Amino acid sequence: MTNRMSRFNSTVPVDEYLADSNVMFYLSDAVTQLLEHKEEYTQFGVIRYLAEYFSSVKNSNHVLFREFNYVKATPHNRASFIRVFWRCYRQIGKSGDLLSMLEYRSLLQLLCPDFPVEMVQSASRIVLMDDAIDCLMSFSDFLYAFQLQFYYQEFLDSVLLIYQDLLAGKSPNTVIVPTSTSIEQLPSVAAEETDREQDGVDTPTLAQCVDALCDRFKHSFPPRACMRDILEQSDKVSYYSFLMSLAKHETVNQTIGVLPTKAELLIDPEMDQELDKLIAQISVSPGSNSSGSAVGGALKEVQRKASPRRNIHHRRRMEVESDGSTEETDSSEN
Repeated sequence: MTNRMSRFNSTVPVDEYLADSNVMFYLSDAVTQLLEHKEEYTQFGVIRYLAEYFSSVKNSNHVLFREFNYVKATPHNRASFIRVFWRCYRQIGKSGDLLSMLEYRSLLQLLCPDFPVEMVQSASRIVLMDDAIDCLMSFSDFLYAFQLQFYYQEFLDSVLLIYQDLLAGKSPNTVIVPTSTSIEQLPSVAAEETDREQDGVDTPTLAQCVDALCDRFKHSFPPRACMRDILEQSDKVSYYSFLMSLAKHETVNQTIGVLPTKAELLIDPEMDQELDKLIAQISVSPGSNSSGSAVGGALKEVQRKASPRRNIHHRRRMEVESDGSTEETDSSEN
């Protein structure tokens, strides 16, 4: 935690610290979950429950199997979900499998049942440059594009509206920028501009509008230096080429702070050790003749360490779904 955010830093007002750290949000959710599942949790004691809740928040396991509104509620939740997605499905990248947008949507919905398809479509458009979102994508390409789209959703939605206004020939002085926009409305609007978008817009003008947006934006946005660096490289730029450059920019990745570099993306000694143990257990288990359930076992292992705020029926239902969902992907490793 930075000095600015530290509760021991007397220069930070209490109200500002509570707002920046979202402590009240998590405390409210903890109490809500306790009341909804009190028969399950009160038998272990309220103090132990709260300790486990905030421990799961600290360890970034608290978003697993939670509803989308909770997953996207705070920057920490979004970063945590990106990390969980990477760790659960890293084996897909190691095996070299290419998946479609619908397949990535299915994987995301195993972790968050109501995860919206529009968000997955937006990430796919970054990878495929809005060309044909039914094409296959590598895990690493999709992951970094998804990280950018999900973490900076509101900012990118606003940039898209600015871009479309500039593409339509509107003066930058007349561009109206909202603080947030419904993502469900954007894909259809973007599709209408596909033909004109190929040439892109004037980068100095877009850079000026993006800089003005940052001055008044209340949500998270990528580092200004990264955006300026990208926009200074050419006279014209399209929206999706701009986003692709941001998704690949290592400074953006470091700012979010949950994924390693692309060179180290598939290296995770801790998870490899867990998988090795699971495979060893499977190999000596009676009636087991396949290693295809290795990742499914790893997903259940992550689930075991996750937040206690899920009822027993929900946990069992998600275990069954996760077992079936990874069978085809894992079989490619054999």
